[in-house]
Amino acid sequence: MLDRRTVRTRTVVGALTVLGIALVVASIAMVFLLRRSLTHNVRTNAAGTARLVAAQLEEGLAPAEIPSSRDDDEFILVSRAAGDVLYASEILREMAAPLADIPAGESESFELPIDDDPFLVVAEAASTTDGELTVLVGHTLDNVAESTEVVGVLLAGGVPILLVLVGAITWKVTGRSLAPVESIRAEVEAISSDELHRRVPVPETHDEVARLASTMNRMLGRLEEGQQRERRFVSDASHELRSPVAAIRQHAEVSLGHPESSSTEELARHVLSEGLRLERLVEDLLYLARGDETTAPHREVIDLDDLVFAEVARLKSVIDPTLDTRKVSAGRISGDRVRLSRLVKNLLENAGRHAYTVVDVSLTEDQDEVVLMVADDGPGIDPKDRERVFQRFVRLEEARDRASGGTGLGLAIVADVVRSHGGSARILDSASGGAAFEIRFPRYA
Repeated sequence: MLDRRTVRTRTVVGALTVLGIALVVASIAMVFLLRRSLTHNVRTNAAGTARLVAAQLEEGLAPAEIPSSRDDDEFILVSRAAGDVLYASEILREMAAPLADIPAGESESFELPIDDDPFLVVAEAASTTDGELTVLVGHTLDNVAESTEVVGVLLAGGVPILLVLVGAITWKVTGRSLAPVESIRAEVEAISSDELHRRVPVPETHDEVARLASTMNRMLGRLEEGQQRERRFVSDASHELRSPVAAIRQHAEVSLGHPESSSTEELARHVLSEGLRLERLVEDLLYLARGDETTAPHREVIDLDDLVFAEVARLKSVIDPTLDTRKVSAGRISGDRVRLSRLVKNLLENAGRHAYTVVDVSLTEDQDEVVLMVADDGPGIDPKDRERVFQRFVRLEEARDRASGGTGLGLAIVADVVRSHGGSARILDSASGGAAFEIRFPRYA
């Protein structure tokens, strides 16, 4: 039993419905036009014979001298205007008188008693020495009926056969076209969250189905990449969270096991330090999680230079290197104030951890963009690592010491904020020998 919900069945039913209606309408129109054309030919032949006989009568031929037709498919009748019959073919018999009433120039259809065959009668006027005469010529319509009946029978038998052939061909072609779709569906259904490395088969047809398969493979690739990134993130986050917890536990165990070797003040200092580190790590993780869930930031017009000066004022007493803001000028953008403040804070803290003496901050406008540059005079970043540092939990060799305060998420947050605001971020060589972070945002017009 066919499932009416499948595309294959709906396609075949739709094709047969449209084709069936078209064929029925075309068949009816064909029979109608054929009957009309054949009837017109009969009328033309009858009218030609009527004119010929009328011309002969006008030239002096007596009605009785009209050649008698022995063909049952044709008859000739000549009558006066009053209805008197002067001549009639033998096949007319008692029908002659009623036919004599047909006016000249008219044509009518009659059924004669002979085999009840329909006849088309044409009347033609003839002006003779004996007065006005009417010549009636009739031709049988039996051939018209037989021809249209034959054509109708052929169409009545041929249309269903044609529909069956078209249905079978459509069913086969549709099935062959949808076979790759079924393979794709079966493969996708078999792919679980642990098997995202699998891919659906791509047919070699280069059609819509092939493009669908390619698109699904790219989607599976993105899902696999996202899953791997999520697993790495969870693994790294677990590792990072384990470190301060383990440090707190270690200090507590030492204090309990050897109370004489540590004081309450020292234990509190260690616990506070690791607790602050743990708190900052959790905050960064929550921030990134919220960023992943919220794709469109809240928008408002922001003077980016105000955010820079505010963060510089807050960090001057926290970091050792000098913060130079002499190159900060006006720069107005549209964005989320909280996220942009976090970006500036992370850039300044990152530069402060690696700078030897000074951190240069500049803010300029370059055509349709606002350019924020934070440069330090530290050891710099190798060009091969400049893309990698924006990934989560990435620490370079010189920055692996957790005592420096880095969580490996600061620059990942910077990249996330830049991406959500339609900007770009890259790392250049600083004029003082360190690293320079260049952030570009669309300027608010």
